[in-house]
Amino acid sequence: MATTQIFFASTLYGAATLAAAIDSDCFAPAGRRLLLVSNNAATPETTPSLDEMPGFERLRDRFDRVLSWNEALAPFHPGAWSPRTDDIPLWERHLRLLWGLGDDTVELVVESIQVNPALALTQLFTDAPIDVYADGLMSYGPTRNKIDPLVGTRVRRLLHLDLVPGLTPLLLGEFGVPPEVVPTESFLKVLGELSDGEEELSLPAGSALLLGQYLSALSILTAEEEEDLHVAMLRGAVDRGHRQIVFKPHPTAPARWSRLLEREAQTLGVELTVLDSPVLAEVVYQRLRPALVVGCFSTALLTASTFYSVPVARTGTDLLLERLSPYQNSNRVPSRSSTRWSPAWRRTARTPARPTWRACSRRSASRCSRTSAVLRPAAERFLAQHLRGSTWRYFKRRRLTTLALPGRLPKQFGFIPRNAALRRVVRRARSLKRAALRRAVTG
Repeated sequence: MATTQIFFASTLYGAATLAAAIDSDCFAPAGRRLLLVSNNAATPETTPSLDEMPGFERLRDRFDRVLSWNEALAPFHPGAWSPRTDDIPLWERHLRLLWGLGDDTVELVVESIQVNPALALTQLFTDAPIDVYADGLMSYGPTRNKIDPLVGTRVRRLLHLDLVPGLTPLLLGEFGVPPEVVPTESFLKVLGELSDGEEELSLPAGSALLLGQYLSALSILTAEEEEDLHVAMLRGAVDRGHRQIVFKPHPTAPARWSRLLEREAQTLGVELTVLDSPVLAEVVYQRLRPALVVGCFSTALLTASTFYSVPVARTGTDLLLERLSPYQNSNRVPSRSSTRWSPAWRRTARTPARPTWRACSRRSASRCSRTSAVLRPAAERFLAQHLRGSTWRYFKRRRLTTLALPGRLPKQFGFIPRNAALRRVVRRARSLKRAALRRAVTG
């Protein structure tokens, strides 16, 4: 019986990771390899899909066909749709007919298996073995949601880039899924292909590159706070002596953010270039060779530092750590990674944490999720020895109290969460703290 491998991707970065894994023979030979593309933007009709982005044609020849998950589900949105249990056999037959799979054995390669749309796809092909590949830093944290064992036990391995050398991903650890590194050389070669295919990219060499993120879309920051964050990046780069600035906005961010930065750049008397083309940050590194990369928290910060040896700086991460909710938010480990391994504006050199410390710290934070009970002994040892002023920002007293971990409220103060007057005082204190963090970001 023939085998068809279905590779699922929603970003060009993910597709590049898949291409590098294929080039490195990470997958067994198959009769066909299909790339299933999903556009997860809030309004997919107004946002280009990854197969329409510059450079994708350089990746297309790794696959026999390119399919659209959006078209298969229309009019439903990929991020919001999941199959009803009784409808799963019907949907599988429909997709086999739609994509011409026949009776082929199907193997799935997906990203972000803990959420839709990848989770929905794995639920439809109930007997298909699964490989998961990591689309960024989130793989270094635990699985944020509990996954049905009927899905989790089918996962064979976790493919990931070695973004933080020496650190092992925790994703899907509850199912004993072994991690496997995609060779860095292959990934850089694929990025080189994307860079060669980008003929229209013309930017001033030696500039400072600002990485925009759309955190307000996730309700983490307000739109005004995110605008202030970008302005703080600009001011910080100028304070470091950079006179040529390139701003790479998030592909789905509103255009008015760029206009605000342009006014600020004019006030500061520096040259600002806004990169409108939806290219990967790593392609910009290849073509621009920036003197500095600035962001809040982003996988691109780590790729700049680890893969290209470009100086990086961060700002606004402390405010982000304060705002992330619930504690097991999947952005927490990437934010902590940026905090530990990317210098703040005040620092002039990269000072990575010791391997043992960073591993224990990450495992302690991961224990505070819903899926990592096995990490409790390591978390207790770390918290008992290292929980102090500089590490408190990584943990929440309420979470430690709920899990009965070191740093929790003593039993005699257990009445405090139920006291209305004390809750009002705490809310006021938190409000003042957030205001101080905002001033620090914009200052």
